[in-house]
Amino acid sequence: MSGHRDMPDDLPAQTPDGLTVRINPRARRISLRLNARGEAVLVLPHEKLRAEGLRFAAEKRDWIARQRAGQPDRVPFAHGSTIPVRGEPHRVVNDPAARDPVSAAGATVTVGGGPAMTERLLVGWLKREAARDFQSAVSYHAASLRLPEPPITLRDPKTRWGSCSSRKTLSLSWRLILAPPDVLDYVAAHEVCHLVEMNHSARFWALVKRTCPSFRQQEAWLTKHGRSLHRYG
Repeated sequence: MSGHRDMPDDLPAQTPDGLTVRINPRARRISLRLNARGEAVLVLPHEKLRAEGLRFAAEKRDWIARQRAGQPDRVPFAHGSTIPVRGEPHRVVNDPAARDPVSAAGATVTVGGGPAMTERLLVGWLKREAARDFQSAVSYHAASLRLPEPPITLRDPKTRWGSCSSRKTLSLSWRLILAPPDVLDYVAAHEVCHLVEMNHSARFWALVKRTCPSFRQQEAWLTKHGRSLHRYG
């Protein structure tokens, strides 16, 4: 997917100062970037360039600080925070006397239990809501293409929104429950199309357009707003 790759990155290694180092043989040069969560990622074409890469990153500490300063503030999953659910802002309220662990009414999400349990309960609820929406979307798009419904797993990747394995299993980001419903639906459609075309060829994009005619609008939303979904929690 454009802006949200279907192939996983090489396994990262965390340095003591918090810099993540990735060895990627496909990389043509040493590069440094901030990922969606504001973490500095150093990409090296080869392990032999680690020392050179670390020197490069050390020289760019001021740049990293400026980039982080320009990012939106993180929003905790805590009482008083406002988070999007299906694209609409919801205020998180902790109520130890609440009957249900988590419930949503209007523009409020009420979380029971003590404050220390709010994040765990809220994330669990968001994942269940995401699973329900993805199951419905994947089922619909698989049926429209006359395909068997594939297994689904939910994850929280940093650099992609969905993937389709060679075993025809879909992996999807639960954070898309924070996005408007048509964006989640598009990612589901995109990955279902990979069950037919395991590539990004012209045939694949033609299938995506047939399955999700407005896909360019959802792609544009992810390009513009996708990174912001990682600021929550």
